[in-house]
Amino acid sequence: MQNNLIAGSWVQGPDAVDNINPSDLDDVIDSYARADAGQVNDAVAAAKAAFPAWSTGSIQARAGMLAAVAAEIMARKEELGELLAREEGKTKPEGIGEVMRAGQIFDFFAGEVVRQSGEKIASVRPGIDVEITREPLGVVGLITPWNFPIAIPAWKIAPALAYGNCVVIKPAEIAPGSAHALAEIIQRAGVPEGVFNLVMGKGSVVGEALVNHPDVAAISFTGSVETGKRIAANCAARLAKVQLEMGGKNPLVVLDDADLGTAVDCALNGAFFSTGQRCTASSRLVVQKGIHNAFVDALVEKMQALKVDNALLEGTQMGPVVDQSQLDQDLKYLDIGRDEGAKLAWGGERLNRATQGFYLQPALFTETDNAMRINQEEIFGPIASVIAVDDYDQALHVANDTAFGLSSGICTASLKHASHFKRHAQAGMVMVNLPTAGVDYHVPFGGRKGSSYGSREQGRYAAEFYTTVKTGYTLPL
Repeated sequence: MQNNLIAGSWVQGPDAVDNINPSDLDDVIDSYARADAGQVNDAVAAAKAAFPAWSTGSIQARAGMLAAVAAEIMARKEELGELLAREEGKTKPEGIGEVMRAGQIFDFFAGEVVRQSGEKIASVRPGIDVEITREPLGVVGLITPWNFPIAIPAWKIAPALAYGNCVVIKPAEIAPGSAHALAEIIQRAGVPEGVFNLVMGKGSVVGEALVNHPDVAAISFTGSVETGKRIAANCAARLAKVQLEMGGKNPLVVLDDADLGTAVDCALNGAFFSTGQRCTASSRLVVQKGIHNAFVDALVEKMQALKVDNALLEGTQMGPVVDQSQLDQDLKYLDIGRDEGAKLAWGGERLNRATQGFYLQPALFTETDNAMRINQEEIFGPIASVIAVDDYDQALHVANDTAFGLSSGICTASLKHASHFKRHAQAGMVMVNLPTAGVDYHVPFGGRKGSSYGSREQGRYAAEFYTTVKTGYTLPL
């Protein structure tokens, strides 16, 4: 059994849960301890006790520790990528790619430790010096999802530690293996006792205790809108800092002048890779009528050729859905779409493979309008809808007609329309002739409206959440 990491020691929980391979339900990866509220309190207390020395200690030692984490992650990318694919269901190449991204994130923030800077400016009062600096917050609680089980923990843990905070992290209960492996790596890299703590278990127990703990200065959460709103309210009640990354209903606009091959590849990647289980997935394909039929025909042909199978098999292009609950949700929305009058152009069938798993064909709806539930509610699976539009202006309106605003894309040969779309798309990230999913590790990540709340994640913009600004005045004597 794999245990929680609290105050530098591996600690059993009151019970445990099996981590099941969604590609092979007979494959139990391991059993992972569940913490209780008391162990969350112990982890927070350990982090609080470690904070003074960690936050004011050697930045070179801090940078070296993060660099060591990055090096081990990259050295073990094949092994860790297979573990990730085995527990989450994305293909092994996708798993290896995610592990490499985690390593790159730690490497980036190892450099950021020694690149931290401030400002020295003149006061309006002669003879007084003014310095503006950033300082860490204290104990930071991190709550991460199952769909990127090593990359998202990495992009929260690395900046939190880099800027001098101490961490208590709760990974998703259905995919804890990658976060646990990362915790082992961080401990081996020499993190001082209590600076980094891992508490696994139920969100209703571990997450609630972490969010409401008076000694946790900030919470960074990635997950559902409903849970995010509740966390925001709880943090506001005790004046804790909060950062939320939530849902998406991302549009990919395809104009008549788009290169058909590029547009189809963008849609296929954005909608169906990683089994569509990405908050940046292209779930709404907003297609101008002149290219509509050719686009749908070409996309369906590509979908039919996708190999859906065990995530660990060579040649698999789309793995299974993560678990029974998510599969049930996907099947429910397929029924909703049909009931709303949408045409299921292809896919959506349960699949049998050599191993028992949560296999589902990618599905494409056509003849939809943007008011349908399948176009307004996040499905989080390999299901996309085509919405036909007359022109660019209608396409832009439809793209923005959503409660979400994470990622938005357009395929076009028109510089005019591309430039206008980048300025007027109501999203935190905009892609031109690229999939809506897939971003670099060194630039800010986040959205608008119901997709995000608080400051951005990743890159140098991470400092806005993980630090607080101090203004100091000095009258030299």
